[in-house]
Amino acid sequence: MKRPLIVNFKNYGEASAERTLELARAAQAVTKKTGVEIVVAPPQPALALVCKGIDIPVVCQHVDDAQEGSTTGFFVPEVAKSYGASGSLVNHSEHRIDMAAIKKLVERLRALGMTSIVCARTADEVAKIAILEPDFIAIEPPELIGSGRAVSRENPAIITDSIKAAGRKSKVICGAGIVEGEDVKKAMELGSQGILVASGIVKAKSWQDKIAELAQGM
Repeated sequence: MKRPLIVNFKNYGEASAERTLELARAAQAVTKKTGVEIVVAPPQPALALVCKGIDIPVVCQHVDDAQEGSTTGFFVPEVAKSYGASGSLVNHSEHRIDMAAIKKLVERLRALGMTSIVCARTADEVAKIAILEPDFIAIEPPELIGSGRAVSRENPAIITDSIKAAGRKSKVICGAGIVEGEDVKKAMELGSQGILVASGIVKAKSWQDKIAELAQGM
């Protein structure tokens, strides 16, 4: 991944069951039309279905730092890769884990040739996570997630501060409140290397139109 537009489906009912694949195919259609690198993060139960149904990158919403083998109820990177996942979100604001687990997961993903996208709430957290050298760090102020108030407009300094905090160790992408193409454009102008978005797309009336709008901002 270089400059991804990552669509996190979360557990929204609008993108559940057969509509999960429908949303993934809408993202694929925009990629083919625009050339923008769009990545999807479907609900875990649909991971294998989505990986088989499209040919753009698919990442997990979360993976667990549990052993491969005789562990039940956990979702481990090795099994995710076997289904076709190319990476995973780690430490999303809605699924936080401690630094020790983040470190282990970044290392496991790296060893598997998978992309790590570690989420952070503040620029100080970005600095701590950057030491682990994940592929991407996603800065998302929790108070703006799902708010419709874009981080690139409401708190542009957190993007530039996070980029400085990461240095050259990881690429910084941003999310939280992204709903319009101009939100994306502003974020990229501030130096973001990609976008993480969820409800701004999942809740849209036309998925393909909204993805295309945001892709244009890239």
